[in-house]
Amino acid sequence: MDEPRPPATPDPSRTGRLSRDEAVALLAAGDTALAAGDFHDAAIRFGRVIGFDDPAITSAALLGLGEARYRLGDDDSALGAWESAVKLPETPTTYAAWRNVAAARVRAGNLPGAIEAYRQADRRAPAADKPEIATRLGWLTKESGDPKAARRYFAKGRGDGPLISVSTILIAATVIVSATAFLSQDGEALGAAFALDKTAVAAGEYWRLWTVTLLHGNWLHLFFNMYALYLVGPIVERWYGSGLLLAFYLTCAAAGSVGSFVFGGNATSVGASGAIFGLFGILLTAGRFHHPVDRQSRALVGQIGMLILINLVFGAAVPGIDNAAHIGGLAAGLWLGAIVPPTRVQTLTSLWQRAGEVGGAAGARVAGLAKVPLFVPLFAIGVVALVVIVGLMVGTAARTA
Repeated sequence: MDEPRPPATPDPSRTGRLSRDEAVALLAAGDTALAAGDFHDAAIRFGRVIGFDDPAITSAALLGLGEARYRLGDDDSALGAWESAVKLPETPTTYAAWRNVAAARVRAGNLPGAIEAYRQADRRAPAADKPEIATRLGWLTKESGDPKAARRYFAKGRGDGPLISVSTILIAATVIVSATAFLSQDGEALGAAFALDKTAVAAGEYWRLWTVTLLHGNWLHLFFNMYALYLVGPIVERWYGSGLLLAFYLTCAAAGSVGSFVFGGNATSVGASGAIFGLFGILLTAGRFHHPVDRQSRALVGQIGMLILINLVFGAAVPGIDNAAHIGGLAAGLWLGAIVPPTRVQTLTSLWQRAGEVGGAAGARVAGLAKVPLFVPLFAIGVVALVVIVGLMVGTAARTA
């Protein structure tokens, strides 16, 4: 049986009402002409469709016409076509039209108009495109004399999250609580309430799995742990965002505490080492498996494996160091980094995935970030949570037998 032939492209010089099939065929022919570099023919075909009673088709035609006019060197006509497209009811090509309007206004030196157009585009942009738009807004607001807005947009473009990072908050909270325990008359009471007392955990005081990270044995212990968190925390936050950094930190802290609870003997433990080893593990496996493109952290991430090994050997050789907590947090981090790809920086995989602004006449495409469904981090964290629960049951049974 012969396959049905596609409808012939109508003659764009023919007057009269177009059917939907004819309008779609002309759009496709315009796209083909654009790709072939025949911009004059593309402009004729797109122009014939403008005025069709479906706003989505007319918007796509205006988008293509603007592209053809721009390629022909007629910037004013191109901008006019794109501005006409954004005035129509919302369509699948509205986002691309706003982006083209913004770029055209930049070329024309209309920075306030470009900022407004990029803000309109940002409201409609897919998640993968938002960092690029934020960075462009950062440069435009900086040029316009608004450094505060520029810093905010640049931070959003980098995926740094809030101006006060979660890494900074974790360090500040740990220093404040530890310093209070060192200097306050109530320091012993604070330590008794927050430390990883194994008997108290077996009795149901599970908050100690996390509060232990806020206490340290002495100033030197606090300094080394906070310096390590200062080095690795911002990298994890840049790769995954503030929310996942906090979730990962708490998850690795719990895993490290349970490692100590099950295998670390009866001694009371303090310190954030388990959680920090977890962040080390995340960087190690995420770097090896997902290959994030992050020049800022390349040197440190390349040394993570050796740093982990040195610290584990040191912990095994020096009495009083809770290596069970280190290994528990590290194991959780290795798992999380392997399962959850970085979502806020490009990886070698996402560099090959192109997020199209629209199909056909949209033209340019931009590199996107990894699109990770929510269930992926939830699954990874859930597995660690299950192991933590089993560890609590095992450790509690051993201590209450």
